Amino acid sequence: RVYDFSEGGREMRDLLGGKGANVAEMTRLGLPVPKGFTITTETCIEYLRGDHTFPVGLTREVTAHLAALEAAAGKKLGDSANPLLVSVRSGAKFSMPGMMDTVLNLGLNDESVQGLAARTGDRRFAYDSYRRFIQMFGDVVAEVSKEHFEKALSAMKARRRVEQDVDLSADDLKHLAEVFKDIYREHRGEAFPQDPREQLDASIRAVFESWDNRRARGYRRLNRIDHHLGTAANVQQMVFGNTGTNSGTGVAFTRNNVTGEKAEPFGDFLINAQGEDVVAGIRTPRPLAELKDEIPEAYEQLSRTMDQLE
Repeated sequence: RVYDFSEGGREMRDLLGGKGANVAEMTRLGLPVPKGFTITTETCIEYLRGDHTFPVGLTREVTAHLAALEAAAGKKLGDSANPLLVSVRSGAKFSMPGMMDTVLNLGLNDESVQGLAARTGDRRFAYDSYRRFIQMFGDVVAEVSKEHFEKALSAMKARRRVEQDVDLSADDLKHLAEVFKDIYREHRGEAFPQDPREQLDASIRAVFESWDNRRARGYRRLNRIDHHLGTAANVQQMVFGNTGTNSGTGVAFTRNNVTGEKAEPFGDFLINAQGEDVVAGIRTPRPLAELKDEIPEAYEQLSRTMDQLE
């Protein structure tokens, strides 16, 4: 039921979903893809038909693949000294609205955030990652409206008289993480989960549940997509765009997405940000061509990668 990225390919789209199959194909091509694994679309259908419980053996398989990922990364999920953090994403055969949004920075808790700060020498980055994770997990997995978190963030920026998230200090973000945990407790009636494996299993369940939500079912009816395809769940090692001015995040196309022309790389990016910042409209992204001046070596690597994909 679980495939390492190195075990799949684009011909396995039915089983691994679009995202899982394409990430596996890029791994096969030797592109610099962070390691991870995909739980199959068939497992999602088994889960939904089986009274919304994990099929027998799934937990054992995930444990084995997680151990392999930890060994490859040289880090352990939730470790207090050198934590492995992962993202969890849905990925059906066909892209569709209504599916679960991405969860980033999974594996952070009150102990591992300190390990991340010590390991990187950057407290601000660590607590920025933690407050983001609490909000994403709260919103996407636990269904605590992100408006509650955004309100607290806006109040913090108003108190500090700053306009951008990046202008908040490490102590500001640490305090915000505590406020976010209080919001979670208030709306869920329980503490924010500190066990990384509990966080992971809950996120995988949320991926499977999103296949069956009202919006996704409505979209499939309108577009005549089979309800029995299911969605895959992708678990992938985190890389970070919010470690300072030498890192960033973006969305890129190998061709102009309006004309289909292949000219220079086309897309948007943000320095010192995580992926959700680009699509959430919190900050205005910059044209990808400007990355050439900002971080030339990253631009060159991206251009080579895109040429290889073409």
